[in-house]
This record gives sequence, C-alpha cells and structure tokens, in this order.
Amino acid sequence: MPATTAPAILVSTGWLAANLGDPQLRLFDCSVDVTIEDGKLRYGSGTGLYAAQHIPGAAFADLTSGLNLHDEEHHWFTLPAPDAFASAAGALGIGDGLTVVLYDQGQTAWAARLWWQLRVNGFAAHVLDGGFTKWQAEGRPIAVEPTCHPAASLTPHPRPELIAHQSDVAAASAAAGSDAAACLVNTVGPEQHRGSAPIHVGRPGHIPGSGNVPYAALLDPATNAYLPAEQLRSIFAAELGDAATAGGRPVITYCNAGIAATSAALALAVAGVEQVAVYDGSLHEWAADPSLPLVVSP
Repeated sequence: MPATTAPAILVSTGWLAANLGDPQLRLFDCSVDVTIEDGKLRYGSGTGLYAAQHIPGAAFADLTSGLNLHDEEHHWFTLPAPDAFASAAGALGIGDGLTVVLYDQGQTAWAARLWWQLRVNGFAAHVLDGGFTKWQAEGRPIAVEPTCHPAASLTPHPRPELIAHQSDVAAASAAAGSDAAACLVNTVGPEQHRGSAPIHVGRPGHIPGSGNVPYAALLDPATNAYLPAEQLRSIFAAELGDAATAGGRPVITYCNAGIAATSAALALAVAGVEQVAVYDGSLHEWAADPSLPLVVSP
C-alpha cells in the first residue's frame, strides 16, 4: 500500500502541498496546447507550458504521444489497447501501488482524460481539484526544473463498460425517450450543441436525443474546482432526469474529441453516479460519417 493515501477522486491543493515529499506519490502535469488552424482544432504537446511553470515534483504526461492514438486511422483522441497503454503509462512512472495525482494548466479536462484512461484500465488515479489555476492563485510554490519519475509496472485490468462505441451511441439515440435507453449527454457549450457556433470537427449539431451539460458549468468559475457533489447531481438531473443520477439509467458522455466528456464522467463519479461510459470517438468520429444524423436546433 502506498504511504500516501489520497482521500477521494479529487484531492485538494492543501492535501497535495502536505504530501509533495512522499516517495510513493507520482504527480503529473497533463497540459495540452490547443490551437485552431484553418477552422480545425490542433492539439500540440504541452511541453512548453510545463517547461515555463509547473508544480514542484510534477513530471509531464504527454497526452499527444503514446498515451493516445491519433494518426490517419484514428480520431483525436483514441485510447490505445490495454497493454500498449500500460506500457506507456509505466514508462512515465505510473504503476501498481503508487498514488497518482493529475492536473493541467487549463480547466482540468486533460487531467480528467488521463484519469479516465487509467480508470478504464482498472487503476484509480486522482485529480487535483482546481488544477494549476487554483494552486497558483493560492500563491503556492512554482517550479521550472523538470522531474522524471522512475519507470513502474502497471497491470491493466480493463473495464470495457466505461467505453461507449459508435454502435452504443446509435442505439441510445434511436431509443431516446425510452426508460431503458442510455442517456446521451453532449458536454460542449450550448451554442456548439445547437449547431450555431463553429464546432471544428466538420458538421455542426448534436446527436439526436442528447441532453447538453457543458463541462465548464461543472466548475466553480472563481476557483476552477469542481462544484460540490450535490450540486453536480442537480445539474445532471435537471438535464437528464433523476433516473440517470439515481443509477436507473446508464449515461454516455461525448464532446468534440473525447476530452470534455471525460471531465463530465469525472464529475458524475464525484456525484456518485457509476453507470457512465465515454464515447471515445465523440463528434470527431460521428460527424465524419455523413450517414449518421446530427440535429441543428434554433
């Protein structure tokens, strides 16, 4: 058992500050550099962000290399096979029996992405609540010296029920309104959901039958931390119905590229909702197929 035992999915800045020196702790900055070029989203390594400033003792986890597949055959981002992912994570120092804490320098969605990937492989990581934004706002120490954790061994224990595939989403969409159907929730902003703002993945709109819970609405704008569990449950229940948050119906989250959707999955887990899968291909995959419907609403 690790000497440092994180209390829950989310850990506070105070908890992290008190445990930074623990040899069993593995801290990672998961930042990604996002730009828009020619109307399309571009994802670059966040190494520059990390080099400029990070939390002392944090190593860099590059979500654009090794930890995700993204080439001509895959959409941004795609979860690798369990053994390949475990190898890449182990090389970073993520391994059995260690306490892993993740953060990023944005709105925590990138840290949530790696949290979800590890969860899919049976590893319980933790996310710094409020991320680097809250840490810096509190005047806590900042480092520029890089850290590399020693390699570790991660044994994957796949949880396929946490991944939704295109066929699952199509079935949920076709059965929308049925008490037995999974609840689809789009986690982009409301204008993108309606199709009235650029979505940067091709066709605008949302998958038929989807509710809309923007991932930014799950965070306290003053602190960048997730809202309290009860408030998170209320937000999802208002959009999806009480059955989704009470466990009566499974939930499938999606977004543009499978990133914000993982932040919503994390928020649902914090709120105590367990039947949650992420559509990894999200709209990058769905919108690329002209035979699949999208709804544009006023």
